[in-house]
Amino acid sequence: MSNFSPMQWDFALAARGLQPAQLIQTPPRLLLVDDEPRLLESLCELLKNRGFVLVTANSGTEAIACLVSEPFDLVILDLRMPDISGQEVMDYMNVHKIDANVIITSGDSGIDAAIGVLRRGAYDYLRKPYPREELLKAVQNALQQRRLEAENKQIAAKLESSERIYRCLVDSSPDIIFTLNHQGLLTFVNHRIQPLLGFIAEDLIGKHYAELVHARDLERANYVFSDGQQQQRWSRNIELRLKSCHADDEGRVFSVELMSVSFSAPMVSNEGAPLNLEQMGIYGVARDITDRKRADELIAYQAYYDVLTDLPNRVLFKDRLSLALLQAKRKKVGLAVMYVDLDRFKVINDSLGHQLGDELLQQVTLRLKACLRHSDTLSRFGSDEFNVVLPELDSIQDPTRVAQACLVALRAPFELGGQIIHITATIGVAVYPKDGESVDDLIRNADLAMHAKKSQGRNGYKFFELSMLNQSFEQISVESGLRLALLAGELEMYYQPQVDVKTGKVMGAEALMRWNHPQRGFLGAGAFLPFAEESGLIIAISDWMLEAVCQDLLAWNTLSDERPYLSINLSPHYLDRGDFYDKLKDALARYQISPSQLEVEVTENICIRNPQAAIDQLHKLCQLGVRVAIDDFGTGYSSLSYLHRFPIHVLKIDRSFVMPIEDDSLQFPVVLAIISIAKGLGLKLVAEGVETEVQKRYLEHAGCQTFQGYYYHRPMQQSALMGLLHSQQVH
Repeated sequence: MSNFSPMQWDFALAARGLQPAQLIQTPPRLLLVDDEPRLLESLCELLKNRGFVLVTANSGTEAIACLVSEPFDLVILDLRMPDISGQEVMDYMNVHKIDANVIITSGDSGIDAAIGVLRRGAYDYLRKPYPREELLKAVQNALQQRRLEAENKQIAAKLESSERIYRCLVDSSPDIIFTLNHQGLLTFVNHRIQPLLGFIAEDLIGKHYAELVHARDLERANYVFSDGQQQQRWSRNIELRLKSCHADDEGRVFSVELMSVSFSAPMVSNEGAPLNLEQMGIYGVARDITDRKRADELIAYQAYYDVLTDLPNRVLFKDRLSLALLQAKRKKVGLAVMYVDLDRFKVINDSLGHQLGDELLQQVTLRLKACLRHSDTLSRFGSDEFNVVLPELDSIQDPTRVAQACLVALRAPFELGGQIIHITATIGVAVYPKDGESVDDLIRNADLAMHAKKSQGRNGYKFFELSMLNQSFEQISVESGLRLALLAGELEMYYQPQVDVKTGKVMGAEALMRWNHPQRGFLGAGAFLPFAEESGLIIAISDWMLEAVCQDLLAWNTLSDERPYLSINLSPHYLDRGDFYDKLKDALARYQISPSQLEVEVTENICIRNPQAAIDQLHKLCQLGVRVAIDDFGTGYSSLSYLHRFPIHVLKIDRSFVMPIEDDSLQFPVVLAIISIAKGLGLKLVAEGVETEVQKRYLEHAGCQTFQGYYYHRPMQQSALMGLLHSQQVH
């Protein structure tokens, strides 16, 4: 064996990083130490063939070297050795935490030596000479104790690992985990409570749960805790608002899962007998659902309220109206629904921007609220539409006064973004029970009344009348029939010739649409095109018309050398479409129609919509070679400045100005003014609705060149017009 100095022993031990043995070796390793070779040999002879690994050392120095270099389960150590005594070896083992049981053998019969080594941790002390059986028994007991100690360490290590895992899970949980004793005092709470509520976990131990529960929820918490104390197996989920450590904080909302548990408490009676008492307590997990609750509340709010104005939305309004109707029926009192629509709000919103538009709606809301009672309900129904329920009316004058008050309130100027804005409203009123007894009927009829007032002029109110509903049904019927008519080919083109007054020759014709209705017969355009404009069907109908007119022009061109023109009426909605010009150009090219054969009629009302866009579109048509005519001049929005800017070739005198001409000796200033304007602008004139000789003579004398009306020809089908043109060519 090598000799090591104490410094070398320390270095060797540290270099190996040896830790105390935690499990007994298999097979057990024994170190036998004695400076007398004969005794050492006798000891080896006694222990061999018993399942041990035996290592010998004949001095304390060699013993330390062995202990440093490899682990042992048991050391049988001679107490008296010349270099290093057994006590010193044990001191070294204790200092360097070398884990092995030690049995001391010694020829010293004094009690002090035995006490000394036992204090140093020796497992047993045997006096030499010792009986063989005594030594074997001591070895067996030492190894058994070692084995039990190792098992205990393993169990403790597992418990410690389990505790660490549990602690990690508890402390890293997103939830607050806690336990309460039977008195409601906190016995445990994890550290998650600090980031959520600001409390330090250790400071809460021994505190009552009432110190954490918000006052508004404390009574409910007390009830649940009391209920849990009275049942052995019990669980409950409850939502509670818990306090924050900050006094001015409203706290946060938690979903708390609670479960009753029993805590064993070992105790001893006064007589010393063991007692095992079970006390009921509560284990709880509190999950922060504040954000979820806020989201749920926002969703619930948005389901029934308008976010911008904080008014009830359509759903809540219908619910309020339903309740008001039940009350009105029970009390036999009146009730009114008002449908308020802001006039020209879209123009303001598009011009000023949506932010100022939103601010305008908020200010409108405040003004409308000021006109209503606390029992009335104001709702935002659409972008610029508001509905009002007026319950428990005393007389029919009540909704009249409210409507008038709302109109007056809205007429006052609004200040938005440093600008002064003026806005008006149109209001429709439906009264229970005269105008309807259901929620949907009253809302619908108030809406119809509002639209009826708009058609007559905005900035006012109107009560519902039954004729409005009939008209609405008719509109729905016409719209539905029109869709089928397009598919079934029920639309037809008729043409009314335009005649040169001097030659009597047909120069062209105006294309007029007819609907060959399966039940109602032929319908003029005025009976269905207004409904097509409102429903948007005018686009599909205009596409069909463009195709039909080009087909007829192609047929005429094939059979005749003459090239008459056709005048078609264009809806402003169709003209507004970005693809209108391309569609027209494509149709002319496909049917090989000269653009000079096509005349487009527009009304002067296009000046109201988007005049510059209309001017640009019409210029493109003129560059293509298509002529432009202004129809119904003088009946709409007459603007001579726009008339001068528009690329116009023809001005048409509306039949409403021609009809009054019954005596050609009288003066008709409007007609003469229109003719004068046309001459001044160098425009061709066409008089519509000429039905008598007097009208024809007066207009001819005034300077009109082209006539259209029953005096010459009624509207006719394409085949009839072709015959007329053919006979004209022959003669």
